[in-house]
Amino acid sequence: MAWSLVCLAGPALAQQQAPGTPPPITELAPMTVSGTQPGPGLWKVSRDGHVLWVLGTLSPLPRKMEWHSQEVEQAIAGSQELLLPPTLSVDTGRGLFRNLFLIPALLKARRNPDGKTLQELVPADAYARWTVLKARYIGGDRSVEQWRPIFAALELYTAAIKRSGLTLDNPVRERVEKLAKRARLTITPATSTVRLEDPKAAIKEFQRTSLEDQTCFVRTLEVIEREIGTMREQANAWSVGDVELLRHSPQTSQYAACQAALSESTLARNLGMGNLRQQSLDLWLDKAEAALASNASSFGLLPIGLVLGPGNLMEALRARGYTVQAPGED
Repeated sequence: MAWSLVCLAGPALAQQQAPGTPPPITELAPMTVSGTQPGPGLWKVSRDGHVLWVLGTLSPLPRKMEWHSQEVEQAIAGSQELLLPPTLSVDTGRGLFRNLFLIPALLKARRNPDGKTLQELVPADAYARWTVLKARYIGGDRSVEQWRPIFAALELYTAAIKRSGLTLDNPVRERVEKLAKRARLTITPATSTVRLEDPKAAIKEFQRTSLEDQTCFVRTLEVIEREIGTMREQANAWSVGDVELLRHSPQTSQYAACQAALSESTLARNLGMGNLRQQSLDLWLDKAEAALASNASSFGLLPIGLVLGPGNLMEALRARGYTVQAPGED
């Protein structure tokens, strides 16, 4: 589905390429929504006179957009509780000051075990594509060549997003939390936590462990080469509240492949992190039910993929007996 504020140069990807050469980079004009925008409407979850208003959030968003929604402000002002989105956390059991001493070890953990370079770890064709993209978005910094593929991919992705008129910052959540505090709402996190009894030992184990992160690396290259235009289209659609475009636009992401590389590592298995994501989704659903039971009105935040995507949490609440209405539905 075309979006009038996005300029796509689609034919470039259909050109014939010589075997072994990296695909061309699609040039995308950085035409993104700017100024004050309302974002999408609210999903309404209700039963027995109790309601949970849900705002679906998106990342990345247009960098020059300012978000203001009177509907959100009114819903928060009439609510008693704010339910934050599901998150994952690692608890070291230490205060901030002591955790600062772990930062050098964490930075070393970005490097490949045995001093291998990125070129030695990823397929030749993927490395050729990486070289083109790195020159464009990162420049001549050679230190990233020593990093594990997953961390190198994240660095490249962050730089590409910045150059594309988008931002990975989360101004919507910041604004919602500020409104909730002003209205004296109870703020409820939905965080699944894994405890590190010996964080230094865990980091050392991670430094010695190889990751199956080639899929993450290649998928990130694909997103940067071919799908930033789709991400810009989604960002514009979110900004102006076009839920139908969001519903039918594929949720472009490499995070599933990258998350799998981490959650399937030996260290993650030893810490029981394999099902941590599902635990966080289940926790959000349980807290949503608790908020619906105890409050006349509550407000919740969810990534848009968990509102519209396959197996989303709105469908899960509907399966638990709640009425769910999308924005604009009576």
